[in-house]
Amino acid sequence: MPKYAMVIDMTKCAACQACTVACEAEWGLPPGEKFTRLEERETGSFPNVQREFLLIQCQHCDNAPCVEVCPTGATYKRDDGIVLVDEKRCAGCKYCMVACPYQARVINHEKGVPEKCRFCYHRVEQGKKPACVSTCIGEARYFGDLDNPNDEIHRIIQEKQAKPLRGDLGTKPSIYYVR
Repeated sequence: MPKYAMVIDMTKCAACQACTVACEAEWGLPPGEKFTRLEERETGSFPNVQREFLLIQCQHCDNAPCVEVCPTGATYKRDDGIVLVDEKRCAGCKYCMVACPYQARVINHEKGVPEKCRFCYHRVEQGKKPACVSTCIGEARYFGDLDNPNDEIHRIIQEKQAKPLRGDLGTKPSIYYVR
């Protein structure tokens, strides 16, 4: 069984948000609902100020706090590491939103349930890449099997020293960043 993971190379990201638009189109999201958000941060002090962009979405954690707190089992992790929400089982309590240290969930007001990145599981099951990966004009996103040492994602994590976001939290995210 594969263990899916993603690398986002922020040194190649143009902050164009083509990934966000691709996700919105793929999932037919209502206006204003985004599974990926672009954060802009300033670091340093004058005159050495730098701007950094960071794409944040569900990290598909191995130790997912959202799975642990869901009282109905609506949020669950598949064997391949993809974390999903069964909308039919969701009570709309939003515990998962509070538990997520990445603030990666949004409320779908039409359905009354929290939603998040799904790693385009339907595309992955067909042997395709997630929409955000396929659409990235800067080729800043990579997707693959973390358990396969021959997968390109292994080389990229090693060569570019990609690290998970907030690895100190113990959630074991499946998204790695090059910064």
